[in-house]
This record gives sequence, C-alpha cells and structure tokens, in this order.
Amino acid sequence: MLYTHPKVAEAAVIGIPDEMRGEMVGAVISLREGQIATELEIKQFCLERIASYKVPKQVMFLDSLPKTTAGKIDKESIREQLSIPPLF
Repeated sequence: MLYTHPKVAEAAVIGIPDEMRGEMVGAVISLREGQIATELEIKQFCLERIASYKVPKQVMFLDSLPKTTAGKIDKESIREQLSIPPLF
C-alpha cells in the first residue's frame, strides 16, 4: 500500500521492538527523486486506506533501501543501518 503513495519510490515494513506489545509496525521509505514527505503525511495517507492497527507507528526515511544479491530489499541491513535491535 505504501507504494501507492505518489512520493514513495521504495518501501519496507519491519517490526520494531516495543516493551508493551513486543513489537510495533515500522516503515522504511525511500522517496522518489526531488520529493519531500513527512512521517505525519505518510501515516495520514495510510490511515485513510488501511485499518489503524496496520498503520506504521514509526516512519523512517533512507536515501535508498539496501538490496540482497537477489535484488530484494534487505531488511536485516536496514535494521543494522538504523540501529534497530533484533526482535528475538
């Protein structure tokens, strides 16, 4: 759903550790060239289209998302780059 936002080039959803719930939804986004977006803008866009419990609680922006050798988004590299501790 994040890919439908006109400013989003790439996106990944990751689990972020949360003391109360165990984990919460986080989104990591790379914007299209020349675009600017805020965390609030992305959250509002999501809230209008999906259930509130699916809306990312935290939105982080990177210039580009790291890829594996197979060309898929490398979520482990994202976690390391953003210093997000492992869930387990």
